[in-house]
Parts: sequence; C-alpha cells; structure tokens
Amino acid sequence: MRLPLARRGRLAVVSTAPDPAALLSAIPIACVLVDGENRFRYANPAAEQFFALSIMQLRHMGLADLVAPDSPLFALIGQVRGGEVVVSDHDLHFDGPRLQRRCVTVQGTPVPEDPGCVMLTFQHESAARVLDRQLNFRSAARSVAGMAAILAHEVKNPLSGIRGAAQLLEHSVSEPDRELAVLIRDEADRIRELVDRMEAFGEKPVARDAVNIHRVLEHVRRLAQTGFAAHLRIVELYDPSLPPVLGNRDQLVQVLLNLVKNAAEAITGETDQGEITLVTAYQHGVRLVVPGTQRRVHLPLVVSVRDSGPGIPADLRENLFDPFVTTKPTGSGLGLALVAKIIGEHGGLIEVDSRPGRTEFRVFLPIFLEEQFDR
Repeated sequence: MRLPLARRGRLAVVSTAPDPAALLSAIPIACVLVDGENRFRYANPAAEQFFALSIMQLRHMGLADLVAPDSPLFALIGQVRGGEVVVSDHDLHFDGPRLQRRCVTVQGTPVPEDPGCVMLTFQHESAARVLDRQLNFRSAARSVAGMAAILAHEVKNPLSGIRGAAQLLEHSVSEPDRELAVLIRDEADRIRELVDRMEAFGEKPVARDAVNIHRVLEHVRRLAQTGFAAHLRIVELYDPSLPPVLGNRDQLVQVLLNLVKNAAEAITGETDQGEITLVTAYQHGVRLVVPGTQRRVHLPLVVSVRDSGPGIPADLRENLFDPFVTTKPTGSGLGLALVAKIIGEHGGLIEVDSRPGRTEFRVFLPIFLEEQFDR
C-alpha cells in the first residue's frame, strides 16, 4: 500500500536520526565505551572532565591505567559481558594515583552490535548528597540560633553575677578557697565565651557585594603564616581569571581562616612535611535557590583547602558540620557548624573528602553579577 505524500514526508523526518556520538556528547553524564580488553574506544566531553584527560589521551589507555585492579568496577564489567545485561553499582570509590573520585554510581550496558564492548556511565553522587546535608546543616544551625538566643537572655545575666561574686571572694578568703574562687571565675568566663560563640548563629542580615576571593585567601594566608601555621608550607594553586564572588568579605575571611586553622591543627607531629594547599577553580556546579528568595544561582567558583594530615575518622564525616561535633579533644564543635551556616547563607555549598594523608574541604560559591544589583 502506498502512503500519502504528507505521511511519507513525516515518516522521512522521523527516520532521520541524529548521530549517536553527537547525542552522547550532549549528555552531561560521563559516558565511555571500552572494548574487550577494557581499553577506551570512546569518551564524551563529560567523561573527559570526569577523568581529567582528553579523548586523545584516553584512547591510548585502559581502565587498568586509572583504576586499581581490585576495584568493583571490573567485576561489574564482567557481569555485563557474562550476562548481556545492564548492571549498576553505587557508592564506588576510586582512589588511584591518577583518578580520585568518591561516591560514584556506575552503570554498565552491553553493546550487542560490538561483542565484548561495554558502555559505562559514571555519575558523581556528591552534589546530591552535599545538597541533602546542607539542608540538614541549615536546620541544625537554626536550632543552635534559637538555643543561643535563649542562652544569651537567660544565662548571661546570672553568669555575670556569679563571676562578680567569685571575683570578690578572691580577695577575702584563705589561699585554698581562693583557688576555688578563681576556678569559678574561669569557668564562668568559659561559659560566657561559649555563649558568645553560639550567638554568631543568630539570623542577622549581612550586606554582600563583589569580593575578590584571592585577596581574601592572601589575607588568610598571611594571618596563618604569622601565627598558627608558621611551621607549615602553604601552597597556592589559583586560577587568576576567576570573577568576583558574591559575598561578604569578613564572613568569607572567617570561613577560610577557620578551615585553614583546622587544617594546621590536623597536621600534628609533621612539622617537617606538613603542607596546606589552597586551590581556586572555575567549574560547572549546582543550581540552588538562594535562601529567602526565588532566585536560582549557579555555583561555578570552587575554593579548596587541602591538608596532608591523618584524615577525619569515618564515623564523624557524615555529621562533621553538625553543632557540637568535633575531632579535637578540647574543641567546642561550633567552628565547622558556623562555616556551614555562613556558606549556606551565601547560597553556596561545602563538602569534605578525607582519607589518610589528604583531607580537602571544597566551598562552592556564586559569582557576582551586576544585573543582580540593577533591579
């Protein structure tokens, strides 16, 4: 039966399929094709970014050059080839010398037209996980803000009275009792300092403008090297072409100084080899709604603080930014919670990747755009 011309025309349009390679190039998920020997035959632009290698470099390499031989990835590929089925695995970690990625979902698909070949997709889960944790951080910060307001109102006044009474007793009691009076005074000061730190979680509007993040980092580096990090080497790996950050300079100094101080304190007993690395880069990030608005922002500016310390215990990593969680015997556990709060109020994200010998905090920030202030 002959089809009408109009219908035949429509069928002709539908049957003209785009080039599969062009389609894969447009997908924002890393896709690679490996042959029967697990050597790369194809990689889309997202895969080049994932592996930090060009397609020309990958074509001369195999997975074994990038991934440890005992990686579950090879077992996944074997299942795909053996059963001619699609296989997925989640939360994979790649910790080789040339590829360092954590929390990755991998899916393997057989290619019937080319026996032995497997199409692999690699999707980094950290952005979604970090976003989910950021919401929890903000909720926890609000709880701390409410607690701080109650403490400031209900504790500070009687605390001042206790301290004053202890100070008077110092001068009118015997030497053994004077030590007790000093102890009361010192403990009152310590509680007062804790309440002051918690008050920083209050919901106060802060003016934001264009901030040169490299000037902020330079200020932080000078403070660190003249004080708590004088014995350490600080390496700077900056992208000089970065646009300004939309933020508050003083708060960003507070955030980065806290991260650098934590890094310095983590490098204990390694005064000859300890190293802190400060990195800035521009990359495509996550779009988020700025708190209190309907405006969505892109977070392409990344600031990293990396140290060569022993790493963060695995049981603390998930809750590291929660209030009162700390790795320090004498820490209050409010520093990183405050960092997460400030970054959240900037519309940004913070994540941490840690293993023995390398801990890295990455801060994702929005850039300053003139049109945001023209309205």
